[in-house]
Amino acid sequence: MRAAVSRMAVRRTRLWIAVAVVAVLALAAAAWFTPVLAARTVEIDGAAAVSEDSVRELLEIPDGRSMLRLDTEAMARRVAALPKVRSVRVQRLFPSTVKVTVQERVPALYFDSPQGAHLVDAQGVEYAIEAPPIGVPKLITAHPAGADPVTEAAVTVVAALPPALTIQVNEVAARSISDIALNLKDGRTVLWGGANEVARKAAVVVVLLTREGTVFDVSSPNLVTVK
Repeated sequence: MRAAVSRMAVRRTRLWIAVAVVAVLALAAAAWFTPVLAARTVEIDGAAAVSEDSVRELLEIPDGRSMLRLDTEAMARRVAALPKVRSVRVQRLFPSTVKVTVQERVPALYFDSPQGAHLVDAQGVEYAIEAPPIGVPKLITAHPAGADPVTEAAVTVVAALPPALTIQVNEVAARSISDIALNLKDGRTVLWGGANEVARKAAVVVVLLTREGTVFDVSSPNLVTVK
């Protein structure tokens, strides 16, 4: 008798397990193939210079497609192709939201051309031709371009400057990769030299600029001069 009861209990357990498995598979199929978990909301953070409409268009989210079937990596790659976008992250926020976090490029300096002002970010990427934001230093060099070694050296220098000094720089004059000068808005000049020892030079020049003078030479941070 006990054996029969035990066999019945085992059969019931197996039946309930089978029912549970079928239910889970049915729910999974519904979530994967039906609009139950379709994306209904797109949340975009960090887009200012880049229009949200451009981002939404590049996401290419099909109507009714399940969130589980969205290729977020492909979506991120498409948005990252926008020139003003430095990086982008696309996330699923269940049950129905796609969140896009955009990090835009910020100009480190610009240079003039017949076409207009070319903006270059701190990574040396030349990404836009438009009026530069107020306070962005102008680059003066013989052959400015994002891939130009002298331009790259100038960008490296500007990117290393502390904010308190960056806002004082009006122009970056770069004759070569080892001859870079910062022309400040008040008429003073910092002879920077090359793009080596940028952190040390940046620390030295902040202190040096508290002294009287018009020309501050930190090209050799071990032997600075003021004229």
